[in-house]
Amino acid sequence: QVQLVESGGESVQPGGSLRLSCAASGSTASNYHMAWFRQASGKEREGVALICKDDTTMYVNSVKGRFTISRDNAKNSLYLEMDSLKPEDTAMYYCAARDRSVCGTLDPRLFYFWGQGTQVTVSS
Repeated sequence: QVQLVESGGESVQPGGSLRLSCAASGSTASNYHMAWFRQASGKEREGVALICKDDTTMYVNSVKGRFTISRDNAKNSLYLEMDSLKPEDTAMYYCAARDRSVCGTLDPRLFYFWGQGTQVTVSS
């Protein structure tokens, strides 16, 4: 099984940028479809971005053009580059992995391995 540890979350002003990282261990990350989710206070967990094993990517509409998901298989790591941050991006961000053959979903119920989260706060 893969273990995931996120880092990089912090407080930033609106319009700023952050890069989140997710380090995988215990298994090879390239064997998994991987994604970033977020959960704001009082809200349900939301899928943000997905990268499949073949490097196909998918984004939720609210972050398209602002966020970029990528992976570095040599470092066994996943990243989320976030630009033009807005207050509504404030949330706990989680890295997750899915080991099934089918990709193309950001349903959190279909991801079986999760990190502990890293907090992103966008405020002036």
